Amino acid sequence: MKEYRLALVGATGVVGREARKVLEEMNLPISKYVFLASSRSAGTKIEFMGKEYEIQELKEDSFDEGFDFAVFSAGGETSKKFSPIAASKGAVVVDNSSAFRMDKDVPLVVPEVNPQAISQNHGIIANPNCSTIQAVVPLKVLDDKYKIKRIVYSTYQAVSGAGKAGIEDLENGIDEYSNGVNYDLHKFAHPIFNNCLPDIDIAMESGYTKEEEKMINETRKILERPNLPVTATCVRVPVFNSHSESINVEFENEFDLDELIKALKDSEGIIVENNLENHEYPLATNATGHNEVYVGRIRRDFSVKNGLNFWCVADNIRKGAATNALQIVKYMIENN
Repeated sequence: MKEYRLALVGATGVVGREARKVLEEMNLPISKYVFLASSRSAGTKIEFMGKEYEIQELKEDSFDEGFDFAVFSAGGETSKKFSPIAASKGAVVVDNSSAFRMDKDVPLVVPEVNPQAISQNHGIIANPNCSTIQAVVPLKVLDDKYKIKRIVYSTYQAVSGAGKAGIEDLENGIDEYSNGVNYDLHKFAHPIFNNCLPDIDIAMESGYTKEEEKMINETRKILERPNLPVTATCVRVPVFNSHSESINVEFENEFDLDELIKALKDSEGIIVENNLENHEYPLATNATGHNEVYVGRIRRDFSVKNGLNFWCVADNIRKGAATNALQIVKYMIENN
């Protein structure tokens, strides 16, 4: 089997560190790894697959030696500058930022949902937003069977989605509550401890946040339903990791609930936990550290014809970022 070369950009960030864990678990046929980050992290030593590696500074010539894949988890501005450079040197870029997601020439991919889009890349493949990724895995199954008419998203998003600063705001809030230690906010406009903040990313002229518009537009692109009615309210909650979502769907076609649940159970990448009587449903604490999307509280919405409610939870750093990106790499390796 051919062996490949992979560069991981943003290797010391929250997603980059998780990507290193996922790479060790996947054990792909990769003969050369290079770990890249900003000048602040350059020179740092890390352990990976039993070897010591030194973090290298990301520069314009970082890809000159040639790579098959470059996985970016370093923010939109970094991706805009360096992804085209990596692609021009022959690497297929899988980008975790929002820089290229809505570019019509860049495929937006969740491997369980639209792997056929991978072959349409011109050197760059976009990883969707974390909250979108977990939603479309079950929604694709349901769209194929019953044809979705409308989607309403309500999200409960963990602070890890806001990076290290978001995690610190929650930790500091807990410390203040427990020990009376005053602190300054690093990420959020208000304390996240003991609050829910319906304010993720920037405010848009539409009255939505950018996070909400991402979910709306990315869902349409991934499902190849450009006119699909979708709305969203995205909320940051005082949970360390794993996003939870309440998803309301209307279908064009009638459905049998037991058949619908079986279809979800039989689908790749989905774990159904759906026994309310025994208090069994997806939890953020259970999803953390796993690559699957958890679905439960599956029930009819009796307020509309052919309506459905369900609860959806996934590790936003894994399936919502690192794992999804590396599943794309794995798919390309396995399918030449």
